Amino acid sequence: MTTENEARTTAPAGTAVERLRALDSCAVSDALDAYGLSTVTLGPVPVWPVRHAVAGRVRTVTVGPRDSGRPADHVAAAAVDISGPDDVLVIANDGRLDVSCWGGILSRAALARGIAGVVVDGACRDAGESAELGLPVFARAVVPVSARGRVVQYAMDEPVRFGDITVEPGDYVIADGNGVAFVPGADVHRVIGFAERIVAREAAMADAVAQGRPVTEVMHDSQFPTTEEYGA
Repeated sequence: MTTENEARTTAPAGTAVERLRALDSCAVSDALDAYGLSTVTLGPVPVWPVRHAVAGRVRTVTVGPRDSGRPADHVAAAAVDISGPDDVLVIANDGRLDVSCWGGILSRAALARGIAGVVVDGACRDAGESAELGLPVFARAVVPVSARGRVVQYAMDEPVRFGDITVEPGDYVIADGNGVAFVPGADVHRVIGFAERIVAREAAMADAVAQGRPVTEVMHDSQFPTTEEYGA
């Protein structure tokens, strides 16, 4: 995976984000599989019925238990203030489900900045408020318990562990009703290109089924594209 600066310098991020948004996490997962990239995370789900794929560049926040009584900046507040359109905040709280690390005021601030969405390895709260605002939030749970006095932000824009995988600033993410998939920045163009090929092939397969071709033929392994055919 690349650093954020490398990814933003070497890849046309806007184009990559636009193309990702036209896909879904299933196609991207299949493309990641084809290249042997195990960067699909299991567990986070949309906390309200998001009707479209959320995609963007990753901006990371690391959260952990509070270990002092000193006042601290609110979790993710600084990341919101420096983020904008095409960014997705990825908050790593080690899968903790008993305390929220994202809520309604942060959703309002993120919306004002144009942030594309939020993915939490842990819990959030104020799901109804994020739905009313239209800000997509994906998390492992929704709870009413506040972060205040319980967890604090440890770091920002650094590599994080999200479930079993490592996610870095400058990587990409796509999230929808099927799940969440991260795409390493160095691989984003070949993964997107192959995912687009998968979508086109599946559209042709759907047409074949509609025209009466046996599904045993349509879904035979030989009918699916390979990276060798794609030339990458």
